[in-house]
Amino acid sequence: MKRPGLLSAVTLRDRRELPGLSGVARVDRDTDALLRRVGVREIAVLDQIDLDRTTADALIAAGVSAVVNASPSISGRFPNLGPEALLAAGITLVDGVGDDVFRRVRDGSKLRLYDGGVFLGEHLVTEGVPQSEDSVADAMEGAKRGLANQLEAFSANTIEFMHQDRALLLDGVGVPDVRVPLEGHHVVVVAGGTDHAADLAGLRRYIKEYHPVLVGVGAGADALWEGGYRPDLIVGDPADVSDRALTCGADVVVPAFADGHAPGLLRVQDLGASAVTFPASGNPEDLALLLAHHHGAALIITVGFQASLAEFLDRGRSSSNASTFLTRLRVGNLLVDGKAVAALYRSPVSAGAVLVLVGAVLLATLTALLVSDAGPALLGYLERVTSWVTHSVGGW
Repeated sequence: MKRPGLLSAVTLRDRRELPGLSGVARVDRDTDALLRRVGVREIAVLDQIDLDRTTADALIAAGVSAVVNASPSISGRFPNLGPEALLAAGITLVDGVGDDVFRRVRDGSKLRLYDGGVFLGEHLVTEGVPQSEDSVADAMEGAKRGLANQLEAFSANTIEFMHQDRALLLDGVGVPDVRVPLEGHHVVVVAGGTDHAADLAGLRRYIKEYHPVLVGVGAGADALWEGGYRPDLIVGDPADVSDRALTCGADVVVPAFADGHAPGLLRVQDLGASAVTFPASGNPEDLALLLAHHHGAALIITVGFQASLAEFLDRGRSSSNASTFLTRLRVGNLLVDGKAVAALYRSPVSAGAVLVLVGAVLLATLTALLVSDAGPALLGYLERVTSWVTHSVGGW
């Protein structure tokens, strides 16, 4: 029998707080599947070379405490924006730990990160590079030199995409019919990109005045719902959209392969909703733009889309970028960024300034009346009103 107050060496070791950051590991090579499972204060273990901003934003929204990447988050091919966003949100990033992490770390296990090391308890599983703001800034500076090679590859993929989807781009072959009227209407297309919620909120006055057709692309459908709107049209993989949005009565368009097979169609049908397929190799954002353009939209306003060169290349998918480039050329001058529309609707005159202006006009009018022939009569009227008010208050 052990004497009270004495603890074994094993018990002392178990109770000793180990250094570093600890959390439940969520492990998956499929980044999209991982993003659907990972939760608050968990550690995401993934394999994504050149971590993009869209993935980083999804990890931030999920509330993860750390990210362990089997591949380099910045390879140097081009300046991608994901690592910078993670660090700015206070999320630990350990880079380049190698492929063995998927064999040695099981989903749901308790993981500990310390000084670039990945631990299970006290056991070191693998090691990587702990990223910091300075290291990411240095890597980004070097990556800018890789832009020329990326643009050359992009040009080749643009030509290839044009050969594949020429009939769609030029003649609208394969664009499905939808019930919602688009011809002659303004259309707002919302995707789940950077700052999409804030940009959508900035369009509130415009939407109230013009009543545009509201199109949600993937998670953009839920962004519309959370912003107080019901989407009229949903385009994208149903796996990225909530049941609530899919069953709200909106038209649903599911991207499909060239042979017509649409993996996400079954989920919509299981919910009792109807959907049409859109066979094309472009990404859902581009399909939404082509659909609105083909059906005669008068104006297309985008929210949450990639706008700058850095954002454009950040996705790191040359075929997808080629689709986006050619789609924007096809849509042409109908396309307007939501930030620009919000800026036009933002009044530069404050409410206080308006009140001062109204007060000044009233004062000038009163002064003009007093100095005119009607001045004595006006003063007499004001005296009678003042006397009546004083008498009434005194009577109370």
